[in-house]
Amino acid sequence: MNTVTPLQLRRRFLKIVATTASLWGLGLKGAIAQSATAKSEKAPEQLRIGYQKSAVNLVVLKQKSVLEKRFPTTKITWAEFPAGPQLLEALSVGSLEFGLTGDSPPVFAQAAGKDLVYVGVEPPKPDSSAILVLGDSPIRSLAELKGKKIALQKGSSAHYLLVRAVDKAGLKWDDIQPIYLAPADARAAFERKSVDAWAIWDPFYAAIELAIKPRVLATGRDLSSNNSFYLASRSFATQHAQTLAALFEELSRADALVQSDRKQAIKLVSDFSGLDAGVVSLFIQRRPVSPVGPLNAAAVADQQRVADAFLRLGLIPRAVKVADIVWKPEIPPRSGLAATSPQGGGHQQPGEAGSAAVTGTRLASASKRSS
Repeated sequence: MNTVTPLQLRRRFLKIVATTASLWGLGLKGAIAQSATAKSEKAPEQLRIGYQKSAVNLVVLKQKSVLEKRFPTTKITWAEFPAGPQLLEALSVGSLEFGLTGDSPPVFAQAAGKDLVYVGVEPPKPDSSAILVLGDSPIRSLAELKGKKIALQKGSSAHYLLVRAVDKAGLKWDDIQPIYLAPADARAAFERKSVDAWAIWDPFYAAIELAIKPRVLATGRDLSSNNSFYLASRSFATQHAQTLAALFEELSRADALVQSDRKQAIKLVSDFSGLDAGVVSLFIQRRPVSPVGPLNAAAVADQQRVADAFLRLGLIPRAVKVADIVWKPEIPPRSGLAATSPQGGGHQQPGEAGSAAVTGTRLASASKRSS
């Protein structure tokens, strides 16, 4: 378990304030001053959140009832989904206000005309997804996937991983046989050898890795950034900018807890998911420091490459411009909503992708309490 001294915590908090202010187009003093003087936004009557087992920051918030304390007048509802496509379908029909998915689901949703917006992003997680074969499989390279049956969740991050792997191997999409299955069904098919390979993400990747020790043909390294995006309904983002800022703050603080108290984080995720602590430990090890921030130009460009790849293969019905549904608040979001006590831990250093979108006042006060 990593330990953080009060002085280190103070320094990290102040650095996050500076990074956050830069991301939202503010100076450090301006961020703190505006946050302190911002008129409090009325909290939403309800906040329905979609998440998956891989959504570590959201799971920590759920298990610790952080949002229920942060928004005492808001009805908080949590809904678990097996994968991103199902989550975004719920978001698009008005059953959710907010959720987290991988890179591919928003592209498919946008191409289908779903009315939702990107509001935040975590740093890339290329090591958290893989293409697997069984230990006794004769397949030794990506090129040997030609003609093979490969299980994957359609429209998921694993879909883009496989698209990139096929391209890297010098194959065409028609050279393989994609078998579209949800993760639980895909694992069953993989273990009984009904498919030759499986493209999957954590924690399903970690669970099968520890259970039967499959061979890894490729991870996202040099193939896919495996970005994680937060999305919201357009109406929620428009009406609740400060709430989104508060959510980013709490999500980033949840990540700080994961980094500073790994033992507690593993227990929280394990208790929630029912996964063995060893599985949770493995997939959290592969996960980088992951505070939440607004999409920068690099994240938008990376996501546009995902969309363009699916279009070239005819896997989405029309071209999409990712930037068209990236939320751009008219003013920098300021969390005028009451804050809860810190969850603890340090934060990512400035300059890393997806830096925390948090407001200055709360972090500054937290750092004072730590000194």
